Order: sequence, then structure tokens, then C-alpha cells
Amino acid sequence: MSEENFCPIKDVLGRIGDKWTIYVITKLGTKEVMRFNELKSQIHGISQKMLTQTLRNLEQDGLIERRYFAEIPPRVEYQLTAVGKSLLVQLNNLSDWALQHRNEILEARKKFGLKS
Repeated sequence: MSEENFCPIKDVLGRIGDKWTIYVITKLGTKEVMRFNELKSQIHGISQKMLTQTLRNLEQDGLIERRYFAEIPPRVEYQLTAVGKSLLVQLNNLSDWALQHRNEILEARKKFGLKS
């Protein structure tokens, strides 16, 4: 990709804007540390492959930390980094905004014959 076509804001928002990333960040925000299967059980509809890829992307972006414990069986834990926690604050603000304006948005959609 050439530099003239690269937009850092678009790149970052594209990564954090997908639904699985938002779910993972918000679920990790409910506990200090979570294991893979615990996350998977709390995020309905996500496949093991998609959760693995999402966690890998979040780790590469510095939003989560992955800790591997060489035990039998092996144990892997995930937690938000400081950057991930700061994103969680913003996602909570967006969620609050959506709840506050939900009825207005639904009413506006009705004017255009859109279903909720």
C-alpha cells in the first residue's frame, strides 16, 4: 500500500470497529484476566478460529497481553493493556450514547420504512 493511500485513522478504526473486537474488549473489561475458553463461552456466535484471530490482532496492536504458562495442560491468559483499558472507556461511552439515543434512532428509521 502506498503512503498516499494509507490513512492511520481508517486503519485503526477498521481494526477496532469490527464486532468481534468490540465484544472481546468489553468482555475482557469485565475481569482482570480471562482464559480462552472463558472468553469463547461468553461471546455467543464466535468461532474458535475467529476468536484466535481477533485475540492475535489485538495483541499485535498492543490492546491485550497474552501470557502463556508452560503447565500441563498449558494455560493461556489474556488481559487488557493500558491502551486496551483506555479503548474500553471509549467503547463504554459509545454504548452509553447508543442507549441514550436508541429511541430517537429507531423513530428516525421508521420514517424511512426501515425495520429495527
